[in-house]
This record gives sequence, structure tokens and C-alpha cells, in this order.
Amino acid sequence: MFDIITFGSASKDITLKPKNLTVLKYKKEFTLGKGLCLPIGSKIDVEEITFNSGGGGTNTAATFVLQGFKTAFYGMVGKDQSGQEVINELKKLKVDTKFILKTSKKPTNYSIIISQDFQDRTILAYRGASDLLSKKDILWQKIKTKWFYSAPLTGLLCLPHSESADSTAGATLFEDIVNFAHKNKIKIALNPSMQQLCLPKEKLVEVFKKIDVLFLNQEEASFLTKIPFEKEKEIFKKIDEICPGVAVMTKGSEGVVVSDGKYLYSAKPMPDRKIIDTTGAGDSFASGFLADYIRYSGDIEKAIQLGMANSQGCLSQIGAKNGLLKKGQKFERVEVLKNKL
Repeated sequence: MFDIITFGSASKDITLKPKNLTVLKYKKEFTLGKGLCLPIGSKIDVEEITFNSGGGGTNTAATFVLQGFKTAFYGMVGKDQSGQEVINELKKLKVDTKFILKTSKKPTNYSIIISQDFQDRTILAYRGASDLLSKKDILWQKIKTKWFYSAPLTGLLCLPHSESADSTAGATLFEDIVNFAHKNKIKIALNPSMQQLCLPKEKLVEVFKKIDVLFLNQEEASFLTKIPFEKEKEIFKKIDEICPGVAVMTKGSEGVVVSDGKYLYSAKPMPDRKIIDTTGAGDSFASGFLADYIRYSGDIEKAIQLGMANSQGCLSQIGAKNGLLKKGQKFERVEVLKNKL
């Protein structure tokens, strides 16, 4: 029996810090209002390069096992050196890898992370083998666990059962995971992708009512509820209507807000936190939050504090798995405010 099994992507991450990048400013085209410019036909020197593993499924598995939970990762990699390197790293961490499948149809996922200062970065993502995992690949009868954590399963939409079927008839893998968990009394935490949030409303309502902990960022929460993200109470009231579990909204540098349906819990990062690389910050927060949420039987304040500290540890080093906290490691706790919803 596992404490938790994570689902999601597994990737090889290459972080590059080129010399003399040109930053162009825009008014609307980019979320941050600026973009990188790489001259066509030129050779650009790279000042620093690092190699790490990544992907929401493996990043969160790393936190759970470091926090003392018996953990397995369920996902797919390519039959290539990168896939084997990901498996080897997980084994070194003591994450159970028996549910990892290999495919020759696509290489292992890759992310090329281009950064000027390791804080603001642009990611070139190749969605390879991870996106091929489907319902038929899951050994459902061999799954014995207390919790599931489903990271974003980008691109894992199954085809309809027949060509004449309605385009919404095809279930997604994440629906299968949620339904299996619900049927077998396995608790589930979900961090959906934007693609999953684009599913028909009736499908989302059916899925979300079975979720114990839901993780969204501001943009996703606003997209889901069609409410501007500044109106936090209205957003959570809307989410609480369709998701009876705990709802978590991350706000980047502004911290986090959590609802249990009755109260809003909020916290901001430490003002003097050190930021080296933002890769994996969301995964490290979500997994840290869930680790203490499980350990302390739903204590949201403690969950927020470990989530924030675990994310800070991740931010302080390059790579999504470096800097993660270990069970029993001391850390500075943020102040958590509690207000009626």
C-alpha cells in the first residue's frame, strides 16, 4: 500500500543562460509584457547550462518521498537515455518506479529553459512520451494507495469511442483517474491543465465534486469561474459550488489563498526570500502543501507553511527538485491569516 501515487509528466530539463540576450517590451502580446529576441542565423554563446529532470508528476513525487511518504510515480518515458536517466534519479530518491512505462513511439519529454537571470524564463517544451499514456496503459487492479496526486496531464485527451460520437464523448485520462479514486475510496488532489479546464462545464462539475484538494493558479481560477482574479471571495464562492473539497489558488510572488468552504486562509512569501530559478515552484508548493495536509489531518495552516517553505527551497536553487525540504527539516514559517469567506 502506497501513501500516494503521482500522475503527470516526466521530462529532461536543460536550463540555459545565454550571453547578451535582447529583451523586447510589448504592450499586449505577452503576459509579462516582454519577450526574448534571438537573431536568426546567428550563433549565441551560452554562459551557463544545467541538466535536471522535471515534469509535474516526478517533481511532486520527489517532495512526497522526501517528506517520508511511500510514493510511486505513474507515467511514461521514451526508450532513450533521457528516460532512463529520469528513472534512475527517481530510484535514487526512493520513489517507486514500477508504474513507469517506456515507449518507442516518442522520445522522453524535453524542456529547454532559456533565462536571462534564472528568474524570468521562457520554456520551449517538447511534449513527447508522457502524452501517450492512456487509460489502457494503467494497471488499475494493481493500484493500492491512500492518495492520488494528478499533475497537469497536457494533451492526454482520449479519442471518442466511434467516429460518429460527439466530440465531448471521449473521456480524458484525468477523468478516469478521478473516477477510479472515487470508486475505490482513494483521496485525490488535482492540479488540472488549462486543456482540462476547457472541457464542457457538465464534465468539470462531475469531476470536481469528487476532488479532495484542487490546485489552481490565478489565471486558471479566473478562467474556470469567468471572474476577474482580483475578486478572490467571488472566485472561491463559485469554486466551492462545484468543488466541495479544499480549493487552493496560488498567486506567484503574492503568495496563496486557500478555501475550505467556510474560511479563507492567506499567506505571503517571506520578504527576503532568495530566488535563483522559478522552475518547479508551483509543483513544490502543491506537494509541500499536500504533504502536511495529509500528515496533520487537514490542517490548512500547517499545509500552507510547508508548501511555502518547500517552494522557497526550490526557488533558491536551479532545477525543480533541488532545494526541496526533507521530513523534519526546520524552516521559517510564514504568517497565515484566516478570515470568514
